[in-house]
Amino acid sequence: MNNYIVKVLEAYNVTHDVRCFVVEKPAGYHFIPGQATLISINHPEWEDELRPFTFTSLNEQDYLEFVIKIYNDHEGVTNILGGINAGEELIVHDIFGAIHYKGPGVFIAGGTGITPFISIFRHLYRNNQLSGNKLFYSNKTSADVILEEELHLMLKNDFVKLFTRENVPDYFGSRIDRNFLIRNIANFRQNFYICGSHEFVVNISGYLVSLGAKPDTVVFE
Repeated sequence: MNNYIVKVLEAYNVTHDVRCFVVEKPAGYHFIPGQATLISINHPEWEDELRPFTFTSLNEQDYLEFVIKIYNDHEGVTNILGGINAGEELIVHDIFGAIHYKGPGVFIAGGTGITPFISIFRHLYRNNQLSGNKLFYSNKTSADVILEEELHLMLKNDFVKLFTRENVPDYFGSRIDRNFLIRNIANFRQNFYICGSHEFVVNISGYLVSLGAKPDTVVFE
Protein backbone atom coordinates (compact mmCIF):
# COMPACT_ATOMS: atom_id res chain seq x y z
CA MET A 1 0.00 0.00 0.00
CA ASN A 2 1.32 3.43 -0.98
CA ASN A 3 1.26 6.24 1.55
CA TYR A 4 2.08 9.93 1.39
CA ILE A 5 2.74 12.32 4.26
CA VAL A 6 0.92 15.60 3.57
CA LYS A 7 0.82 18.88 5.45
CA VAL A 8 -2.51 20.38 6.50
CA LEU A 9 -2.89 23.75 4.75
CA GLU A 10 -6.26 24.72 6.26
CA ALA A 11 -8.63 23.25 8.85
CA TYR A 12 -11.97 24.83 9.74
CA ASN A 13 -15.50 23.94 10.82
CA VAL A 14 -18.34 23.81 8.26
CA THR A 15 -21.01 22.80 10.83
CA HIS A 16 -21.03 22.34 14.61
CA ASP A 17 -19.50 18.84 14.27
CA VAL A 18 -18.08 18.68 10.74
CA ARG A 19 -14.63 19.95 9.84
CA CYS A 20 -12.98 20.66 6.48
CA PHE A 21 -9.32 19.79 5.89
CA VAL A 22 -7.32 21.14 2.96
CA VAL A 23 -4.01 19.29 2.56
CA GLU A 24 -1.11 19.06 0.15
CA LYS A 25 -1.64 16.93 -2.94
CA PRO A 26 1.13 14.40 -3.68
CA ALA A 27 2.67 14.56 -7.15
CA GLY A 28 0.95 12.21 -9.58
CA TYR A 29 -1.98 11.59 -7.24
CA HIS A 30 -5.17 11.32 -9.32
CA PHE A 31 -8.76 10.44 -8.44
CA ILE A 32 -12.24 10.40 -9.94
CA PRO A 33 -15.04 12.44 -8.31
CA GLY A 34 -16.79 10.18 -5.80
CA GLN A 35 -13.68 8.23 -4.84
CA ALA A 36 -12.02 8.07 -1.42
CA THR A 37 -8.77 7.23 0.34
CA LEU A 38 -7.63 5.99 3.73
CA ILE A 39 -6.28 8.66 6.05
CA SER A 40 -4.26 8.41 9.23
CA ILE A 41 -2.56 10.97 11.46
CA ASN A 42 1.20 11.29 11.21
CA HIS A 43 1.91 10.50 14.84
CA PRO A 44 3.41 7.26 16.24
CA GLU A 45 0.24 6.48 18.22
CA TRP A 46 -2.12 7.07 15.29
CA GLU A 47 -0.28 6.42 12.00
CA ASP A 48 -1.62 2.84 11.76
CA GLU A 49 -5.22 3.87 12.53
CA LEU A 50 -6.57 4.24 8.98
CA ARG A 51 -10.07 5.56 8.24
CA PRO A 52 -11.83 6.04 4.86
CA PHE A 53 -12.72 9.57 3.75
CA THR A 54 -13.99 10.91 0.43
CA PHE A 55 -12.32 13.61 -1.64
CA THR A 56 -14.48 16.73 -1.86
CA SER A 57 -12.02 18.67 -4.00
CA LEU A 58 -11.61 18.31 -7.76
CA ASN A 59 -8.83 16.25 -9.28
CA GLU A 60 -7.52 19.22 -11.28
CA GLN A 61 -6.96 21.29 -8.14
CA ASP A 62 -3.47 21.37 -6.62
CA TYR A 63 -4.66 20.34 -3.15
CA LEU A 64 -6.85 17.67 -1.56
CA GLU A 65 -9.93 18.49 0.49
CA PHE A 66 -11.87 16.31 2.92
CA VAL A 67 -15.04 17.09 4.87
CA ILE A 68 -15.10 14.95 8.01
CA LYS A 69 -17.58 14.52 10.85
CA ILE A 70 -15.92 14.81 14.25
CA TYR A 71 -17.04 12.43 16.99
CA ASN A 72 -16.09 13.79 20.39
CA ASP A 73 -17.85 11.12 22.43
CA HIS A 74 -14.95 8.67 22.31
CA GLU A 75 -11.16 8.75 21.91
CA GLY A 76 -11.02 7.83 18.22
CA VAL A 77 -9.43 9.09 15.02
CA THR A 78 -12.01 11.77 14.28
CA ASN A 79 -11.82 13.07 17.83
CA ILE A 80 -8.09 13.59 17.32
CA LEU A 81 -8.72 15.11 13.89
CA GLY A 82 -10.95 17.66 15.59
CA GLY A 83 -7.81 19.13 17.15
CA ILE A 84 -5.65 19.01 14.00
CA ASN A 85 -4.79 22.43 12.55
CA ALA A 86 -2.78 23.94 9.70
CA GLY A 87 0.87 22.92 9.77
CA GLU A 88 0.30 19.43 11.17
CA GLU A 89 0.57 16.28 9.06
CA LEU A 90 -1.72 13.51 7.87
CA ILE A 91 -0.99 10.37 5.83
CA VAL A 92 -3.04 9.62 2.72
CA HIS A 93 -3.02 6.21 1.09
CA ASP A 94 -4.25 4.53 -2.10
CA ILE A 95 -7.44 5.62 -3.84
CA PHE A 96 -10.60 3.51 -3.95
CA GLY A 97 -14.36 3.94 -4.28
CA ALA A 98 -17.42 2.53 -5.99
CA ILE A 99 -19.47 5.70 -6.48
CA HIS A 100 -18.90 6.79 -10.07
CA TYR A 101 -21.15 9.14 -12.02
CA LYS A 102 -23.00 7.25 -14.77
CA GLY A 103 -25.26 10.05 -15.98
CA PRO A 104 -28.11 12.25 -14.70
CA GLY A 105 -30.26 10.84 -11.93
CA VAL A 106 -31.40 11.15 -8.34
CA PHE A 107 -28.87 11.50 -5.53
CA ILE A 108 -30.02 10.42 -2.06
CA ALA A 109 -27.76 11.28 0.88
CA GLY A 110 -27.99 10.90 4.63
CA GLY A 111 -25.81 13.11 6.84
CA THR A 112 -22.13 12.91 5.91
CA GLY A 113 -23.17 10.59 3.07
CA ILE A 114 -23.24 13.81 1.05
CA THR A 115 -19.41 13.87 0.88
CA PRO A 116 -18.83 11.64 -2.19
CA PHE A 117 -21.46 13.66 -4.05
CA ILE A 118 -19.79 17.02 -3.38
CA SER A 119 -16.88 16.39 -5.74
CA ILE A 120 -19.27 14.97 -8.36
CA PHE A 121 -21.53 18.03 -8.18
CA ARG A 122 -18.58 20.44 -8.26
CA HIS A 123 -17.15 18.69 -11.32
CA LEU A 124 -20.49 18.70 -13.17
CA TYR A 125 -21.21 22.32 -12.19
CA ARG A 126 -17.82 23.48 -13.43
CA ASN A 127 -18.50 21.77 -16.78
CA ASN A 128 -22.14 22.95 -17.05
CA GLN A 129 -23.36 19.33 -16.89
CA LEU A 130 -25.35 19.34 -13.65
CA SER A 131 -28.76 19.74 -15.31
CA GLY A 132 -31.04 16.71 -14.92
CA ASN A 133 -29.75 15.74 -11.48
CA LYS A 134 -31.73 16.02 -8.24
CA LEU A 135 -30.58 15.71 -4.61
CA PHE A 136 -32.62 14.50 -1.65
CA TYR A 137 -30.54 15.24 1.45
CA SER A 138 -31.66 13.98 4.87
CA ASN A 139 -30.31 15.24 8.20
CA LYS A 140 -31.47 15.26 11.81
CA THR A 141 -31.76 19.08 11.93
CA SER A 142 -31.06 22.14 9.78
CA ALA A 143 -27.84 22.72 11.75
CA ASP A 144 -26.44 19.46 10.35
CA VAL A 145 -26.63 20.40 6.66
CA ILE A 146 -23.16 20.39 5.09
CA LEU A 147 -22.25 23.09 2.52
CA GLU A 148 -25.89 24.17 2.25
CA GLU A 149 -25.25 27.45 0.41
CA GLU A 150 -23.01 25.84 -2.20
CA LEU A 151 -25.46 23.00 -2.81
CA HIS A 152 -28.25 25.57 -3.31
CA LEU A 153 -26.06 27.55 -5.70
CA MET A 154 -25.27 24.49 -7.80
CA LEU A 155 -28.59 22.63 -7.75
CA LYS A 156 -31.14 25.39 -7.06
CA ASN A 157 -34.65 23.86 -6.90
CA ASP A 158 -33.22 20.38 -7.43
CA PHE A 159 -31.82 20.46 -3.90
CA VAL A 160 -34.42 19.02 -1.48
CA LYS A 161 -33.71 18.96 2.27
CA LEU A 162 -35.36 16.68 4.81
CA PHE A 163 -35.09 16.82 8.59
CA THR A 164 -35.94 13.84 10.78
CA ARG A 165 -35.91 15.66 14.13
CA GLU A 166 -37.00 19.18 13.23
CA ASN A 167 -39.97 20.76 11.49
CA VAL A 168 -38.87 23.67 9.32
CA PRO A 169 -41.35 25.69 7.19
CA ASP A 170 -41.24 24.77 3.48
CA TYR A 171 -39.05 21.68 4.09
CA PHE A 172 -39.89 18.04 4.53
CA GLY A 173 -40.02 16.95 8.18
CA SER A 174 -39.82 13.25 7.44
CA ARG A 175 -37.55 10.36 6.60
CA ILE A 176 -36.80 9.07 3.14
CA ASP A 177 -38.91 5.94 3.13
CA ARG A 178 -40.81 3.98 0.49
CA ASN A 179 -43.84 6.28 0.62
CA PHE A 180 -41.65 9.37 0.26
CA LEU A 181 -40.01 7.90 -2.84
CA ILE A 182 -43.40 7.06 -4.37
CA ARG A 183 -44.65 10.61 -3.78
CA ASN A 184 -41.54 12.39 -5.04
CA ILE A 185 -40.07 10.30 -7.86
CA ALA A 186 -42.04 9.83 -11.06
CA ASN A 187 -39.48 7.77 -12.96
CA PHE A 188 -37.76 4.77 -11.41
CA ARG A 189 -36.02 3.91 -14.69
CA GLN A 190 -33.16 6.35 -14.14
CA ASN A 191 -29.85 6.41 -12.27
CA PHE A 192 -29.87 6.54 -8.48
CA TYR A 193 -26.91 7.35 -6.25
CA ILE A 194 -27.13 6.55 -2.52
CA CYS A 195 -24.74 7.24 0.34
CA GLY A 196 -25.23 7.27 4.11
CA SER A 197 -25.18 4.79 6.95
CA HIS A 198 -25.26 1.08 6.12
CA GLU A 199 -28.90 0.84 7.19
CA PHE A 200 -29.80 3.94 5.14
CA VAL A 201 -28.21 2.51 1.98
CA VAL A 202 -29.69 -0.98 2.40
CA ASN A 203 -33.20 0.33 3.05
CA ILE A 204 -33.33 2.88 0.25
CA SER A 205 -31.72 0.67 -2.39
CA GLY A 206 -34.26 -2.01 -1.46
CA TYR A 207 -37.16 0.42 -1.79
CA LEU A 208 -35.93 1.62 -5.18
CA VAL A 209 -35.55 -1.87 -6.63
CA SER A 210 -38.99 -2.85 -5.32
CA LEU A 211 -40.43 0.21 -7.07
CA GLY A 212 -38.94 -0.70 -10.44
CA ALA A 213 -35.35 0.55 -10.43
CA LYS A 214 -32.90 -1.79 -12.12
CA PRO A 215 -30.14 -2.96 -9.74
CA ASP A 216 -27.42 -1.84 -12.16
CA THR A 217 -28.75 1.74 -12.06
CA VAL A 218 -28.57 1.97 -8.25
CA VAL A 219 -25.07 3.14 -7.34
CA PHE A 220 -23.84 3.05 -3.74
CA GLU A 221 -20.66 2.64 -1.73
